[in-house]
This record gives sequence, structure tokens and C-alpha cells, in this order.
Amino acid sequence: MIFRRKGKNDEPETSETVEETPDVRAAGPFDSTEVEEADLESGERIDLGALQVTGMPGMELGLQVDEQSGVVQAVLLMLDDSALELRAFAAPKTSGIWDEVRQEIMDEAARMGGTATETDGPFGTELVLVVPVEDPEGQVFSQTSRVIGVDGPRWLLRGTVLGRAAVEPDAAAPMEETLRNVVVVRGNEPMAVRESLPLRLPEGAQPNDAEQA
Repeated sequence: MIFRRKGKNDEPETSETVEETPDVRAAGPFDSTEVEEADLESGERIDLGALQVTGMPGMELGLQVDEQSGVVQAVLLMLDDSALELRAFAAPKTSGIWDEVRQEIMDEAARMGGTATETDGPFGTELVLVVPVEDPEGQVFSQTSRVIGVDGPRWLLRGTVLGRAAVEPDAAAPMEETLRNVVVVRGNEPMAVRESLPLRLPEGAQPNDAEQA
């Protein structure tokens, strides 16, 4: 970009051309401070506390709730044979944590006897995991998933694409669009790095409900 002329109290003028890093969040997901308040309160999004999501026709919303504590641990959006799991975590003010978390996920996949491959996706560097999974009948099979990490202001949003969308681009498109429409409500309270941002049930929902998104 070519820098504009600065005012007398600004930095010195320069015509140097600087290569910019592409902004993978330009089209979402968004921080709550980047969205108009009226849009947040319009009712078009489902308010889950730290995450606000917008579903698509036919998409179901599920919540992973700890049975003992009642704490919502993750959001699961399901469409046909695909799903998108969403989790959000606190991050430092000065840097993102996806690079570090991504390496830990790769190490865990290797420990499980699977593989983790870094690839360039629409949200930057992501992982394709292939790990062994045991079904209720005791049969072991390989499960493929995509793990997407998006660093935002003091947060990390982690989306895991499961099912057909993990291997077929056409099926992945609705999940990617849903991820782009997520709004993260970080809040101003101090939190430990990697602490899960608090999620909650939608208003009027019960712990075992499967809400239409």
C-alpha cells in the first residue's frame, strides 16, 4: 500500500510500498466489536454466549453439555451428513495462538496412531486429520476431519469439520459459510490464555434439546 500524507503530529510521510498480510477474517468470523449492535440484537443469530451463530435451512444445532456440571463445552451444527463443531478460547492481546495449538493437535494425532497434514484453506493454514476411531460395536475405522483455527482479538475460534464436508468441497461450502458468519463475544473480563470462552444454552432451551438453527 502507498502511505497517505500524515499530519504534523503523525509519523513522517513515506512512499514505501509495503506488502500486506492477507486478512483471513475480512469476511468473517467476526469479533463482536466489528458488528453493529443492532445487528447483534436483530434476532437473526442464535445467542450462545461467547458465540453467536447463523444457521441455514435444514441445519440443526446441538450443544455438547457436561452432564455433571451442566457447562456447555462446544457447539455442533449439523447438515445432512456433515457437521461443524465450534469452540472458542481466550488468547493474549499481542499474538495469536493457532500456530502453537495446531502443533499440539498434530502431536496428539500422531500419538493416536493417525496423521495430521497442514494445508492452505480459506481461513489460512488448517489441518486434515485422519485418526483411528472405534465405533460402538468395537470396529476400528479411520475418521477424516478438518481442523480450522482463526485468531481474533484476544480469542481463538476453532472449527472442526466432520463427515462428508471434511472430504468433499461441495459439502464443505455450507460449513465454511456458517463459520464465516460466527460472531465471537469475547468480553472484557480477564481470562487465562486457552481458557474456554463461556457458552450457554439458547433462551428457553433444555439440555437435551436439538434446536433448529
